[in-house]
Amino acid sequence: MRGFGTYHLPPGTWSDDSALTFCLAESLCTGFDIDQIGDIFVKWYYKDYWTATGHVFDIGVGTRQALYKIKNGAKAVQAGGANEDSNGNGSLMRILPLIIYSKDKPISERFELTKQVSSVTHGHIRSVMACFYYLEFAKHLIEGKDKFEIYKDLQKSMPQFFTEVGIDQTEIAHFDRILNQDISKLAEDDIQSGGYVIDTLEASLWCLLTTNDYPSAVLKAVNLGRDTDTTAAVTGGLAGLCYGFEAIPSKWVNAVARKGDIEELVERFARSL
Repeated sequence: MRGFGTYHLPPGTWSDDSALTFCLAESLCTGFDIDQIGDIFVKWYYKDYWTATGHVFDIGVGTRQALYKIKNGAKAVQAGGANEDSNGNGSLMRILPLIIYSKDKPISERFELTKQVSSVTHGHIRSVMACFYYLEFAKHLIEGKDKFEIYKDLQKSMPQFFTEVGIDQTEIAHFDRILNQDISKLAEDDIQSGGYVIDTLEASLWCLLTTNDYPSAVLKAVNLGRDTDTTAAVTGGLAGLCYGFEAIPSKWVNAVARKGDIEELVERFARSL
């Protein structure tokens, strides 16, 4: 909002998180086609599509490698890295529009759709699980449930679901602080805000649960430091659903680059559903 920070860009500039979120929303306007999702992501990286300033200035390593593969003929659903080192937050940061499309479908179908969309850039099961947990939290917020109630409910339902779909207990254990502890009770020094997908998910939940309004949640995310744009994007997604669009400061909204284009996309996405 102040501008001319890390990348010396004007106020209201958004990064790869928002760009790929807009790309996903636009693709879903014409239904679900995983190859089309991959193609529009490639169009962003190689042709500056849905950028704030006309050029891509930031991209994660895993995302860049996956989009290179798609550009050179790989199937989108197989492009994302599938090894344990490929668990950056690059799919979590742009997954949110999927829940608007999938929220009324059976949980098994929601999981499968999440798996496909994450796997375009991040195919390891841990990234898929993080995206799925995030989207399920978002689904309950859309349904009007209290954020603390949702957190407790998911502690009961998520381990059972992950077990039912055959996910190994060693993978489920990576989510222990979310599924078996109260993340909101942790001190700020215990919250990590780097590029690891579980750290980002934990940080976003911590910021949401330890604040009471949209600006406070997002500013808390930014002030954790390190991967600030992604932590704030993931936090802001939940906070927006929790408190509503009206809770976002108007001076923030009005400063956003390409505001009119974003509003047009939102209206088109809503009409398509």
